[in-house]
Amino acid sequence: MSRLDALRREVLEANLELVRRGLVVSSFGNASGIDRETGRVVIKPSGVAYDQLTPENLVVTDLEGHPVEGNLRPSSDLPTHIALYRAFPEIGGVAHTHSRHATAWAQAGREIPCLGTTHADYFPGPVPITEPMTAAEIATDYEWNTGQVIVRRFATLNPSHVPAVLVRGHAPFCWGPSPAEAAHVAVLLEEIAALAAITVSLNPSVEPLAAALRDKHFKRKHGPDAYYGQK
Repeated sequence: MSRLDALRREVLEANLELVRRGLVVSSFGNASGIDRETGRVVIKPSGVAYDQLTPENLVVTDLEGHPVEGNLRPSSDLPTHIALYRAFPEIGGVAHTHSRHATAWAQAGREIPCLGTTHADYFPGPVPITEPMTAAEIATDYEWNTGQVIVRRFATLNPSHVPAVLVRGHAPFCWGPSPAEAAHVAVLLEEIAALAAITVSLNPSVEPLAAALRDKHFKRKHGPDAYYGQK
């Protein structure tokens, strides 16, 4: 099996994982992957139902977004994925969903606060939200500019430590070192978003998790001193 064929299968599985986990409705959402050696990106075709996806009908593009394999049009969100791959060279997969709770936080214009250790296990602080897009950004190259507002939001953030963002008024984008990891982050993000929404409804004045406890939970799973799980 060629590297590209293997990537096609990985991207198909990531897209199907989003469906299995209930993170997409109809044809909303998409996952992609990149082969960094060749600069080839594999992404879901636009508007194609998930039960019709096969490795063969996924679209292959270059890092300029030009299709190089496949007869179908790529996802309309391709330029956003491309922007992330170009800005964050450490990532190998991107997942975009309109999952219920994470999207609700994006629509509310609120970052997801770190309120408990479940959140801190995966994010070292709030899940960030972008600034509003300007009318000019929306009117011209909308999907590419969506990527640019994400990149600007991460000017002082490490995308390896913070593997997701809420696009204000839109929905989340997640990423990881592989398509499978990007889909996994999307699953975790939705759970964190749901827990935060419930917590805030129960206690509107709840304070963020204490920094010492937050950092302890994040660092025991991430970084050079991590000790969670097996070697």
